[in-house]
Amino acid sequence: MLKQKIEDQVLIQHLDGIPEDGRQVVLLADGQIRLTGLGGTTMVNQMRSNFRLGLLETYVLGQAYVASGLMASSVKGNDRIQLNVECGGPIGGIYVESWACGAVRGFLKNNPIPLDKPLEGKDISLLYGPGFISVTKLLEGSRTPFTGQTMMQYGDLAKDLALYYNESEQTPTMFSLGLDFDSEGRLMGAGGLFLQALPGCSDDVLERLQEKSSKLPPIGKAISSGKEVRDYIHENFAEFGVQDLATEPIGFSCPCTREHFKTFLGRLPQDERKGIIDDDKFPLELECLNCGTKYNFDKAEVRALFGLGKETT
Repeated sequence: MLKQKIEDQVLIQHLDGIPEDGRQVVLLADGQIRLTGLGGTTMVNQMRSNFRLGLLETYVLGQAYVASGLMASSVKGNDRIQLNVECGGPIGGIYVESWACGAVRGFLKNNPIPLDKPLEGKDISLLYGPGFISVTKLLEGSRTPFTGQTMMQYGDLAKDLALYYNESEQTPTMFSLGLDFDSEGRLMGAGGLFLQALPGCSDDVLERLQEKSSKLPPIGKAISSGKEVRDYIHENFAEFGVQDLATEPIGFSCPCTREHFKTFLGRLPQDERKGIIDDDKFPLELECLNCGTKYNFDKAEVRALFGLGKETT
């Protein structure tokens, strides 16, 4: 993957002044609740730069990146989770993949999101329209991935993901996803929370957490002000007795390489090779769907990959 440079000097200075991205995993209420907090401001800004996203597109895909990064804290080793949203609204769909190690990649189906008129407020439920959320777990050593699916009921990714876990995995779950933009449209803070009840969790603890969640200060704004995710958790959940488990990295990352695309070109069927040569549009540009990286191949290199040798004049 090639990372596109973030050019905005105000944003660069801001990113240098806030804590590094990361995940914090804790237990609450004597082990009855597992909570993961995530700060991902640099991750989402790098995603925005690579895909050349506007504010709305950054908000929609950024939420999915934060959510997917949170969900991957529940797997380990080389395991990964795929979050897929298929919807009939202008968003079209979202696909994001995250690894236990903290790598996150993925794309927005419609970029830019087509709008008939400007949005009024932050309610984007109509942009999703009717749709489904699918979550796939690919576990190392398991031949068969596990996939669950639920229909979207809210057009709100945090609420619909909580619904997915409640219905598909029968696990009481809460999500909080926060992105904070300044008046110029810069993303200054991105983060989220992922709370799940563990076996034996009491109804009283769940009720208290439900009430607490409605009063939490926005995590995106807290991160943009320089707050560490760990400090945010300890300050806001102190009454539940916070037990730290792990501090983990998180970041925008894709395993694609130029060599992978060379291999892809070399395996194209003969008719597609002929079409590329006949079109004579070089350099040939191939783009990774998952990270927006573009790889260019000149005519001589493509001919060599196709086994055609040097062009004669």
